[in-house]
Amino acid sequence: MTEKPLIAVLDYGIGNLRSAQKSLERHGADARLTADPAVVRDAAGVILPGVGAFGACMDAVERTGVADLAHEAVEAEKPFLGICVGMQLLYEASEETPGRKGLGILPGTVQLLPEGVKRPQMQWNVVDVIRPTALFEALDDPIWMYFVHSYAAPMSDHVVATCDYGGPVVAAVEHGHVHAAQFHPEKSSTPGLAFMQNFVDLVQQGRA
Repeated sequence: MTEKPLIAVLDYGIGNLRSAQKSLERHGADARLTADPAVVRDAAGVILPGVGAFGACMDAVERTGVADLAHEAVEAEKPFLGICVGMQLLYEASEETPGRKGLGILPGTVQLLPEGVKRPQMQWNVVDVIRPTALFEALDDPIWMYFVHSYAAPMSDHVVATCDYGGPVVAAVEHGHVHAAQFHPEKSSTPGLAFMQNFVDLVQQGRA
């Protein structure tokens, strides 16, 4: 019997972090909601979820020591997944909280959604995969994912998927072992479950 991969879901006390943990457990992972350095260091993969405001989340991430653990996991080249605000925290800054630095794992500033659209985007939307990536393997077209956000990552060479919301909006990025999704896979029914399964498989195989 294959041993369950240990995946650390970084716990900094904001939002429904347990939903990501439960989603991973459904796919056979040993998922632990934790800020314990020993557990995170033992983990084969790491997830940084998040909901709410960029500044408040960054304050909590730093206060709980999760910021240092995230950097350590990325430097160790473990498969790493940021979800929703957890994705935004990976960047250097956000227009939502001017002057507040992010984790700086990815370059650039998170930006307000374009003029002329309802903010937040709170709906199902089609995700357009623009370059191959392990987390979207074998997902059936069209790929519908559930979004709740008013800000989005900047366009860059790291973008692997977009959605159309007043123009192309970043839906997912990948940079080495670091992956991130603006949508909520744990709330996205069948395609979201497949996305999370792909992450578990990626961790199991020790690749990114």
